[in-house]
Amino acid sequence: MSTTVMSDAIVMPATESQQLATKLIAETKVEFVKCESCGLIEECTPEYINRIRERYQGKWICGLCSEAVKYEIIRSKRLITTDEAMARHMAFCKKSIMSGQKTDPTVDLIDAMKQILRRSLDSPRRVRSTPCSPIRTMDDTVGVGLARSESCIPDVTYVVELEEMMSDQNGE
Repeated sequence: MSTTVMSDAIVMPATESQQLATKLIAETKVEFVKCESCGLIEECTPEYINRIRERYQGKWICGLCSEAVKYEIIRSKRLITTDEAMARHMAFCKKSIMSGQKTDPTVDLIDAMKQILRRSLDSPRRVRSTPCSPIRTMDDTVGVGLARSESCIPDVTYVVELEEMMSDQNGE
């Protein structure tokens, strides 16, 4: 098996590269698609639209609703399917739309982002067995022989000074 390596650079005039870019953009087909959950209209390629529809059982949902569906799965106290999470989110969106308030879609998007942020801040965090950086008291520090930091020399000095200070206070 042989391999050919091309190492020569090809110089292309700017007008030629612009024409090539324009041609590639023209060949890329883009379609407008409306979210079946919130009604947001997005501009996407047919391939992307098909991938999303495959993922969500033939329904098109926008990126924000997709994130909301993922969050609904995480937030649920019991294990739920993507279909069930999507049904919950779509019910929420329908209820919001049916409330009769005609608002600007931008405001709706901002409100939805605020709600997702609030939910994420209110949801319980994963519990770790020990914190990343446990808080130590003064007594805990004295027991530590060598505490590791960027350089161990300052810590050695600090521990020695602390031990001397403690022995002076105890009258030893």
